Amino acid sequence: MSEPDFRFVVSKTPLRITFTGGGTDLPQYYRKHGPGAIVSAAINKYIFVTVSKHFHRDELRISYSKTENAIKNVEDIEHPTVREALKMLDIKSGIQITSITEIPSQGTGVGSSSTFLVGLLNALHGWLGETISPKQLAEEAVHIEREVLKEPGGKQDQYIAAYGGIKLMEFNSDDTVSIKPALLDSKQKLELNRHLLLLYTGNQRVSTSIHVKQEKEVESHLQEYDKMRNLAYQTYDSLSSGRWNDIGRLLDENWSLKKNLASGISTNEIDRWYETAKRAGAVGGKVIGAGGGGFMLFFADPDKHDKIRKALPGLQEEPFRFEMEGSKIVHTEA
Repeated sequence: MSEPDFRFVVSKTPLRITFTGGGTDLPQYYRKHGPGAIVSAAINKYIFVTVSKHFHRDELRISYSKTENAIKNVEDIEHPTVREALKMLDIKSGIQITSITEIPSQGTGVGSSSTFLVGLLNALHGWLGETISPKQLAEEAVHIEREVLKEPGGKQDQYIAAYGGIKLMEFNSDDTVSIKPALLDSKQKLELNRHLLLLYTGNQRVSTSIHVKQEKEVESHLQEYDKMRNLAYQTYDSLSSGRWNDIGRLLDENWSLKKNLASGISTNEIDRWYETAKRAGAVGGKVIGAGGGGFMLFFADPDKHDKIRKALPGLQEEPFRFEMEGSKIVHTEA
């Protein structure tokens, strides 16, 4: 184990929303039929991870939704990504890790589990005095979640958390990832933001079961995946040229395709909310993430937002802005 350079490090890592193409980052699709393509954006809702020296140099303490205290062996850590991150960086003891999230950390669809891991890896590297690139951060997180732990799912979350901004991400058949920023100036980003409404359904779901079903059925839905990939390219072009009303239509087309990929992505309740929002003036929208609950994103003229809010009084609005930076170290103390 390397001797740490700092006694206290804090990382700040953004959560994300996805516009179009979600699901084409599954290896079952892009490795055989790639590239996959997704347009995703980091938002100003964060997970903060602190790493500090432990008074007891032979112990570990991990605090998240529960606390694991007085751990003597890394292998005894219950939290799987914390355990594997420490093993990857050969950190055996003498450390405390805590996390704080601004949005519920499970089942909300904003990429929290991968965002946490990216932030954790960044903080651990920082604690060791190492500077790490967004590319390496994302690759290490993907390796832990998808290869070591064999968790189902794609890899857009790790990359947007590491890079930030509004990006077109292409997932190539050789497992490389190409990143292209959307060409928007500050005024355009603000105008796009004004058209978006993020609402929390109050229903948290476990994405694992949906991802497992989706992965098993990729070959049965190639036409839908191909269309969603093409919608991502269209979305990127529309964003870069400021054609806002195209975004709503593209979101609507993407959701119509995605909700048919596997059972559980949509529900009767979600369908009702979606149609209610459209009747109230939304051009299009989607459930963020794997589906089944969490957050819904709608695109509408700003003057229609109040009508949509009133039509869906049971859903909690979460105001947000785009975050142009990815995971970063915001504090170190020697």
